[in-house]
Amino acid sequence: MWSVVSASELPVGERFDWFSDTLSREVVPAALSTERPAEFQAEAAVLELGELRVARLEFSPLSSRRTPALIRRGDPGQYQLGLMRGGRAFLAQQRNECRAGAGDILLWDTSRPSDVRTAADDGLVRLAMLQLPQSALPLKPDRLQRLLAHRIPGDQGVAAVLAAFVNALEGHGGQCAPAELQRLGTVAVDLVAACLAQHLDAEAHLPAEVRTRALLQRIYAFIDHNVADPDLTPSAVAARHHISVRTLHQLFRQQEETVQARIRRRRLERCRSDLTRPELMHHPVNAIAARWGFSGPAVFSRSFRDRYGLTPTQFRALSVNEDRAVCTSS
Repeated sequence: MWSVVSASELPVGERFDWFSDTLSREVVPAALSTERPAEFQAEAAVLELGELRVARLEFSPLSSRRTPALIRRGDPGQYQLGLMRGGRAFLAQQRNECRAGAGDILLWDTSRPSDVRTAADDGLVRLAMLQLPQSALPLKPDRLQRLLAHRIPGDQGVAAVLAAFVNALEGHGGQCAPAELQRLGTVAVDLVAACLAQHLDAEAHLPAEVRTRALLQRIYAFIDHNVADPDLTPSAVAARHHISVRTLHQLFRQQEETVQARIRRRRLERCRSDLTRPELMHHPVNAIAARWGFSGPAVFSRSFRDRYGLTPTQFRALSVNEDRAVCTSS
């Protein structure tokens, strides 16, 4: 479950000092400054994923410096990876420096001095941050140094899969049981490692199990992105990822469902969602099925009933009746 704290609960004059103290205590000791402390706003939410922690941060523009003295005061020995949601950031570390905007990914090392400056046109910087032990990444530190304070576009390659995964964590991670969160932490570390290795051209240096788990996440993301395509088949998935169909099926052998079952389930979930949308009530059921890649109404109706216990038409009627009951009672 996400743990949320907000500066809005404090008097205006105390908000910046509170955020500065909280960040130094819960993340790393750092010297923060802001041009307008009397207007400062901030909110933070944290989700624990085993050895990895995800933080969702919103704050007014500020500057942060981490000096050798502050490192001696406290160092968790982490790599921290930030996904910019809104605003802009300048990061300098280890003789590298870069500027980043919304959608970009940044990496920094808590054991090295750093300088960060942020800005935002709408008043708030928005950032998702992954904190993971330095020992968790199966890449040599001298390799990773090359990516410190280096802008990584979040819409390309494994970085895009990582960004989508973080988005899903923000939306649904708080609903997961502790054991599920532990597994999600493993997946997150694998994706971070695969993302960084791709930008270092060092994917061959990752352990085989990390490459396998990261490949599965890339396949999952590809299926979700292309689920409406009626030509999305195991053969198409395998070809897109430059593996044989046999290898694809072997990858899924240890999973809870086959690749074809996953495609069908994701299509059914999209159809089920559309059948509950009031603005689509006049769209024929068959049109919704075709929209999400089903080859024909008979296949769709049978698959939907097998999964949800009702035909698509019965499910839609039940959803309409429930909406009317809610409206009547309110």
